[in-house]
Amino acid sequence: MRAAKIAYKPVGLALGAVSGMLAGALFRQAWKGLGHEEDAPDATDEDRTWGEVLLAATLQGAIFAAVKAAVDRGGAAATRRMTGTWPG
Repeated sequence: MRAAKIAYKPVGLALGAVSGMLAGALFRQAWKGLGHEEDAPDATDEDRTWGEVLLAATLQGAIFAAVKAAVDRGGAAATRRMTGTWPG
């Protein structure tokens, strides 16, 4: 059981990188879909309002968390199908 957990580590790291890229792309699309043509604001953008900065941060965090959970869960389920052992 411990061997499966150790073997899954590199897979989990790769899935994490993929989920980060996917979440970033989804966030950019969602931000545009909300009617914003510009890039999402950074917290230190002087010309942006508090509301806009906090909305962008909240949306980005929610999308990242959902994508990461979906990718991690899918990776763990695929590992179980291949090895018969849950990696966590």
